[in-house]
Amino acid sequence: MAAAVTSTYRVQIRPGFDLDATAGLAGYLADLGVTHLYSAPLLTATPGSAHGYDVVDHRTVNPELGGEPGRRRLLGALRTAGLGLVVDIVPNHAGVAQPVTNPAWWDVLRRGRDSAYARWFDIDWERGRLLLPVLADDPAAQADLKIVDGELRYHEHRFPIADGTGQGTAREVHDRQHYELVSWRRGDTELTYRRFFAVAGLAGLRVEDPAVFTATHQLVLAWAAAGEIDGIRVDHPDGLRDPAGYLTRLRAAVPDGWLVVEKILEYGEELPDWPVDGTTGYEALAAVSGLFVDPDAEGDFTALDTRLVGRPTSWPDLTHDSKLAAATRLLSAELTRLAALAPELDRHVVRVALAELAAAFAVYRGYPPEGARHLAAARAEAGRRRPELTGALDALTRRLRDPDDELAKRFPQLTGAVMAKGVEDTAFYRWSRFVALNEVGGSPAHFGTPPVEFHRFAAARHVRWPAAMTTISTHDTKRSEDVRARLAVLSELPERWAARVGGWLARVPLPDPAIAHLLWQTAVGAWPVERARLHAYAEKAAREASTATSWADPDPGFERAMHALVDALYDDPALNAELDAFAAEITPAGWSNSLGQKLVQLAMPGVPDTYQGTELWDNSLVDPDNRRRVDFAVRRDLLARLDAGWLPPVDASGAAKLLVVSRTLRLRRDRPGLFTGYRSVPARGPAAGHVVAFDRGGAIAVATRLPVRLAVAGGWRATTLPISVHGVTDMFTGRVYSGSELLLDALLSTYPVALLAPADPAEAAA
Repeated sequence: MAAAVTSTYRVQIRPGFDLDATAGLAGYLADLGVTHLYSAPLLTATPGSAHGYDVVDHRTVNPELGGEPGRRRLLGALRTAGLGLVVDIVPNHAGVAQPVTNPAWWDVLRRGRDSAYARWFDIDWERGRLLLPVLADDPAAQADLKIVDGELRYHEHRFPIADGTGQGTAREVHDRQHYELVSWRRGDTELTYRRFFAVAGLAGLRVEDPAVFTATHQLVLAWAAAGEIDGIRVDHPDGLRDPAGYLTRLRAAVPDGWLVVEKILEYGEELPDWPVDGTTGYEALAAVSGLFVDPDAEGDFTALDTRLVGRPTSWPDLTHDSKLAAATRLLSAELTRLAALAPELDRHVVRVALAELAAAFAVYRGYPPEGARHLAAARAEAGRRRPELTGALDALTRRLRDPDDELAKRFPQLTGAVMAKGVEDTAFYRWSRFVALNEVGGSPAHFGTPPVEFHRFAAARHVRWPAAMTTISTHDTKRSEDVRARLAVLSELPERWAARVGGWLARVPLPDPAIAHLLWQTAVGAWPVERARLHAYAEKAAREASTATSWADPDPGFERAMHALVDALYDDPALNAELDAFAAEITPAGWSNSLGQKLVQLAMPGVPDTYQGTELWDNSLVDPDNRRRVDFAVRRDLLARLDAGWLPPVDASGAAKLLVVSRTLRLRRDRPGLFTGYRSVPARGPAAGHVVAFDRGGAIAVATRLPVRLAVAGGWRATTLPISVHGVTDMFTGRVYSGSELLLDALLSTYPVALLAPADPAEAAA
């Protein structure tokens, strides 16, 4: 590892877009201005995996991606283009949905505790056989068990047979194994191994064991030692038993590499003092996107939400209830395992008390030194809600303060999962007051980011985490940056939106008005969107919310009504015309927001990532919608036209966004000395509140905010921006400006953004 990571471009390498297809992007990415390709996981994953986070063999490159030969070809292409590589690794869990594809898991199933790999997985062997939730929810399901080719089969599922246990009927053979096949419904309540969240097909790994760390990281670390990768992104460190210890070991193995962690920070939370370069940037996403939301609209949207759902919503109560449900239902198996560690107390009381503590935890996971404060706050809140648990809460809290207590080591693994499943994957879909805020790393209760708050955040980031990643779209975001940017326009039109959506809801009612409001906002934010995509989103959103329907128990009647609503957007001529007209009306302001937030993200302190395809307008929704194929040929052609001197309009082609992305990334790559500081640049004049500007040490980024209100107020008028350099060029238009005060009306006459740079001494000398 050696090459400095200045910017990254994330590619979802997967079957259908493999290593060779990715290698074909190298020249384009270099022309775009990035310095490093940032790949999805490359190790062998469950066959057909669309994401790669279900690794089944840590020793090999996924053959469905092209295997080791494909990786070598990718490296060659990247080196030819002058690019480096950042890889994504998954230390917390492994894929076990298809046991035969995971040699370690297969051996554990065959040999049980005697397997050489038994220590790899976080299995509670004291509770008996290893439970595998694959059977149908039918007492007679075991009748479908068969013995085929020396294996136990259940439909498409294959399982090993321990030596000397293969005689008799399939059921008799099954009863002799180290594992027990059980109903899929028992997966959330009775499993004997730690999972990734509530996914039974992803089994927790014990990378705190040095032997397991070595075995699961050997290949990736060999790439690092050979100088073939320059950075590593660590997936979900909160799930590990000892994240700090793990990262210390990893940093020792890659002392010079760029190391970032997918650590989601709650509002105001600081990253622990780990030996890393920072997070993957969700806290930056929240700060940047919030800049383009009007905080003054909060009261209007709260009133609208109350009117639509028929009652006021308390975000603290909603998140508590959804987290408590996640702890006691989805993660009941993990809760049971924790409760068993406190035999001195009544088992039921312990379960309830631990669940309440997890539900009251304000962050994903507590880390020193702030962890003690978060635990104390959770204890106080749990006691306020459940005073009858005071004794149990006090006893458990005493144990949780002891870092050597097994309960204290395991409880933090639960709180992170409870937060993710209870808030990200449930509450975010239940409270639809203003869904542009319902994003990973953000909070629906924090309505917008005033410029002064953003500048404090960015300045602190420059000092503390200057090499942390920044992002505004990922494979895990609930909606793309451009959908979010268009929805932000609604905060400038709260009364119009209330009237419009109220009329639509009256014409096409849905039994769950909160889900209906979510769907209408989604449609407006992504319009025009293909019917099938919106149907798929509606189903996922409603089932995640788990109010009127759910994954475990779908409600056919509600889902018919929900899909009828989606169909009405396309089939009702009047409704379709109104939706078309409203989306078209707010789209230009949405484009302004998109360009502004993209420039801010790319130019602010940190290492900016561009998620695949988002260099043009992208109206993606939640996974798997955001993994759709990207048309790179269109992007190449548009970039070539830009390089030939074309100054594109801000229109549906998205070329203006490509201009902003490419010129900003190129400036960061070619003149890094212009990005070594951070200072806010306050505007002067009647429209000063509509611009956010900062000087990075020579490069000055300027972005318009709240464009609708700006237009209503009469535009920029005499508002000016003071600059400290006499003679700067706007990297987007090529115009040269001189003087110490720039009129924003002139500076932003072509685009709502500008990137100013002083003359390049090297070019001047030439």
